[in-house]
Amino acid sequence: MDFGIKGKVALVTGGGGGLGSAIALQLAAEGASVVIADVSAQAACRTAEAVGACGGHALPLEWDLSRREIFPTLLSQIQDWAGDVDILVNNSGGPPPSLATDVRDELWHGQFDAMVLSLMQLTSLVLPGMRRRGWGRIITSTSSGVITPISNLAVSNALRMTLIGWSKTLAAEVAADGVTVNVVLPGRISTARIAQLDQARADREKRSLDDVICASTSSIPARRYGKPEEYADAVTFLASARASYITGSMVRVDGGLIPNI
Repeated sequence: MDFGIKGKVALVTGGGGGLGSAIALQLAAEGASVVIADVSAQAACRTAEAVGACGGHALPLEWDLSRREIFPTLLSQIQDWAGDVDILVNNSGGPPPSLATDVRDELWHGQFDAMVLSLMQLTSLVLPGMRRRGWGRIITSTSSGVITPISNLAVSNALRMTLIGWSKTLAAEVAADGVTVNVVLPGRISTARIAQLDQARADREKRSLDDVICASTSSIPARRYGKPEEYADAVTFLASARASYITGSMVRVDGGLIPNI
């Protein structure tokens, strides 16, 4: 199947590792020129090198999502390199574990700025070009916690819900211009983030890490954690020309974990 994105310019935030890196590699495999943005220049370069080793075209950029004032300059660098952004994958890191009753004001403000406002502004900056060309893809990676809140992740559950409402509203506003807006929900995908959360749970509950992982995987109908590549496949399809009539949707990639219909 030809995904129809050869020569398109894709920007993947958080592309230096985990889900972001897998997404960048898959988009590049389909012929897109991929910009790998990450707060760690070293991590962005590692992903870019992996893309290059597979014959792809990548530009690594050190990009701190909390510094919104640098966005126009970085987007100008992308334009000089390959042109305007056609595909934007909004992928931000997660906040530290926290109870709903134990969150400092500064944590709320800092995480809202980094996880929500930054992605909204970045999207606003690339949208005019997409609408003018009559083609664009906005894909935001969130969490299964937006459907079934995850214990001890109060900040993540709350802030990612904001992105759901914003994405659905935006999808209706730009659909007639050929721009789709979708959200992808990862379940338990085998990344450093999941390893961190499993270890935090083991420490909190005074259990062995193996016991926590066993309990976690047994709650997933597929009986295993997902692979980053499996998540990237779903994102890449939504970024493709084949997905032109899918917008305003939430796509679960969770092995059947989320129990809600």
